[in-house]
Amino acid sequence: MMLRPALALVLLALAPFAAAQTFSAQVLPPRFEARAAEGTVYRNVIEIQNPSPAAVRFGIRTADWVLDEAGEAQFDYALAPGSCRPWVGLEAGEVRIEPNGRKRLRFEVQVPAGTPAGQCRFAIMIEGDPQRSGGMTVAGRIGVIIYLDIGDAAARLQVASARVAEVNGQALPLLTVRNEGNAHGRLQGLLDGIDAKGKRWTLAPVSHPILPGTEREIPLQPLAAGEGDPATPAWPLRLQGQLEWGRQRIAVPEVVGR
Repeated sequence: MMLRPALALVLLALAPFAAAQTFSAQVLPPRFEARAAEGTVYRNVIEIQNPSPAAVRFGIRTADWVLDEAGEAQFDYALAPGSCRPWVGLEAGEVRIEPNGRKRLRFEVQVPAGTPAGQCRFAIMIEGDPQRSGGMTVAGRIGVIIYLDIGDAAARLQVASARVAEVNGQALPLLTVRNEGNAHGRLQGLLDGIDAKGKRWTLAPVSHPILPGTEREIPLQPLAAGEGDPATPAWPLRLQGQLEWGRQRIAVPEVVGR
């Protein structure tokens, strides 16, 4: 799987009244999607940038995480059952970055020999110094999520159903996707559509992760239409094409309607 570099600017507070105490940091990349064989060591680098005019100290540690009902990552420093975090080594437990400076933080995952195919998932947390605000101690943090497939682990994605639903005030096709594999996956690619008025559409799935053994609803987002064009199709919408993840091709329903 590809390593997907991107630049993320994150402002996150951990408690109420923290708005004035949040910190800014830029992290590259915001996530890793990679593969390793059992009995080998996977190594990579996170770059942390400090765009502020003052020096900043960041604490570094690992966490386990799960997705909540809204699909947001919830981090936990307690070691989860079956966690692969004992395999993880960090170059440093804290870093100090000068104003407008940057640091590269190395990490590695030592995959034990004999580890069965599956996925090692954890997060590397980059945390600002705790500060007092409104009588409470608060701190900002960024979680860089790592998906490390072990051996031949792979997602097995299947569209279980489709419907039209309101997503952020817009009526969109919504695919319920099941993952029966032993690694996460995402829907990728483009679909062509023809609506009830004969208008042609191009749609792209939102890139939400679907974890092993779970179902998740994935919206299909129409690409930017021309000026004056309607924001949503006239239902029903006939879909053409397939979506993909890695080498897998995922069939979609031929018609989606209200």
